[in-house]
Amino acid sequence: MSRRGKKTTPAPGAPRPTVTVCRGCCCGTPAKVPHLDHAAQLADLRTSLTDVAMVRRTDCLDACEHANVIAIQPSTEGRQAGGRPIWLGQVNDPDAAADITTWVKSGGPGIAEPPGILDLYTFTPSRRVRHELED
Repeated sequence: MSRRGKKTTPAPGAPRPTVTVCRGCCCGTPAKVPHLDHAAQLADLRTSLTDVAMVRRTDCLDACEHANVIAIQPSTEGRQAGGRPIWLGQVNDPDAAADITTWVKSGGPGIAEPPGILDLYTFTPSRRVRHELED
């Protein structure tokens, strides 16, 4: 459930969506995904989502078969509206990262519907992996 059309910018200090970018053994390495500037992708997400979402880097989300993986956790408001973490895999081109940025700027999970193109990247990780991210 989303509130379509509602664009939100969190107040300073308000709980925001969290964008977790995997950059470990597979994700973020030229050996696994050689055509992508991994450092630039992370820097672009951090720059474009400043004051909108917390962007964090992690060593491994344990979903290496989907490299590069990005998980988006809803804000408090998004979770209260029914939003749940969304896992995106094979985020290996600038257009996908731009679509993620646009969606998170619109509120992210629970607040705004993701662009339809992100359905191509969505996957469900194992229960163990999901639990570890939410802790």
